[in-house]
Amino acid sequence: MKKENKALSFDSVQGKVAIVTGASRGIGKAIAEIYGANGMKVVCAARSQEQGQAVADKICEEGGEAIFIQTDCSDAKAIKHLVDETVAYFGRLDGIVNNAGIGQGGTPLHEYETEEYDQIFDLNSKGIFAGMKYGTEAILRSHSEGGFLINVASIAGIMAQRGQSLYTATKFGVVGMTKAAALDYASYNITVNAICPGYTKTSIFGNAPEQAMAFFTKDCPAGRMGAPEECAYLALFLASDMARYITGAAIPVDGALSAGSKNVSQWKHPEILE
Repeated sequence: MKKENKALSFDSVQGKVAIVTGASRGIGKAIAEIYGANGMKVVCAARSQEQGQAVADKICEEGGEAIFIQTDCSDAKAIKHLVDETVAYFGRLDGIVNNAGIGQGGTPLHEYETEEYDQIFDLNSKGIFAGMKYGTEAILRSHSEGGFLINVASIAGIMAQRGQSLYTATKFGVVGMTKAAALDYASYNITVNAICPGYTKTSIFGNAPEQAMAFFTKDCPAGRMGAPEECAYLALFLASDMARYITGAAIPVDGALSAGSKNVSQWKHPEILE
């Protein structure tokens, strides 16, 4: 009997309930919007009431279903409250995207203060752990048939970066937790993966001078910075049934930045480009 070919589809994500932290801007906002556009029920979590509510409102205006819950993701109790409120509202949880985080860098390790260590680890490490812990508990209680955890790490979780010792430490930790948790939950049909963005045009770059932005563009083998949507579509795929055998992965979205070091290379036949 000839096997029927079926077109790839994201229909499997429809109706899934997902939390997206740091959903008020950047990659988190893009993920929340793409989830909503594909029929997922989205809980947008962020510190900014105005920005986060605006994202949820936009999803609803465009025919999706979303709510906003104000959350300080550096506070484990606040994350537990976020998960509890999500289940109380939607009756279940199928997945969580732990995206909230901060950048910190540009100086050698000895110039950081211990207060800066606490600040970045509270959000980038403990916050991710709390999201995974309480998210997993709710997914298990929901008996989700397609549960998923997605952690937004960084290429700094794959390769160290100069001047980024604390940020790099948190992101290596996120990748490590991702891989270990994937082993914990593989037999329970919960996938656990990390998305590792490279230079992506988000507010994490703040008011970086043009010279710095030009460096990021030149440093990337692809010759450009990424867009938040390029990470968001990966998050959509990882939430779908098409990705059920992908777990424990740290996937770079970085224009080959983390693939290896650059060197001198000269084409023998450049005329092929003419």
